[in-house]
Amino acid sequence: MAEFSGTPTGHGRRFAVVASRFNETITQRLLDGALDALVKHGAALHDVDVVWVPGAWELPPAARRLLASERYHALVAVGAVVRGDTPHFDYVAGEASRGLADASAQFEVPVGFGLLTCDTWDQAEARAGGAHGNKGWDAAVAALEMADLFERLDASEDDDGAGDGSETRDGGEGDDES
Repeated sequence: MAEFSGTPTGHGRRFAVVASRFNETITQRLLDGALDALVKHGAALHDVDVVWVPGAWELPPAARRLLASERYHALVAVGAVVRGDTPHFDYVAGEASRGLADASAQFEVPVGFGLLTCDTWDQAEARAGGAHGNKGWDAAVAALEMADLFERLDASEDDDGAGDGSETRDGGEGDDES
């Protein structure tokens, strides 16, 4: 039985981080967390592109454009939608989330989901480096792991399924650095 899992490693891989400027004080913390995770897991800073968009609504079309370029092993999306007094939150949060999932499925490239959808500003702050950690960091680690997993799965297809998930494309052992 073959078993596959990815290791969060950025060595030799390219990434894009698309960030929403709306609620920028929160988003900047998420972006900082994502960049910190990518670099600490081996991605070279010159292999990471940061793309700013006006708001969460614009994250999916930017993600699709970036993924269509075929330059990236994974993408990380960060932003914050905070509930207000109108149903605007429901439309923006839901459609931005769905659009990012659709982009990942369409292009078969992992998208780390760091879009906060919170009821209050305090909840957003708690998830952007506060009591609940940094969801930008978490999204980047998920993207790193999925990029590695996809590479391992692709390598196993090249080997007609003979791999056990522990090899990389070049046949070497998987990178366990974190």
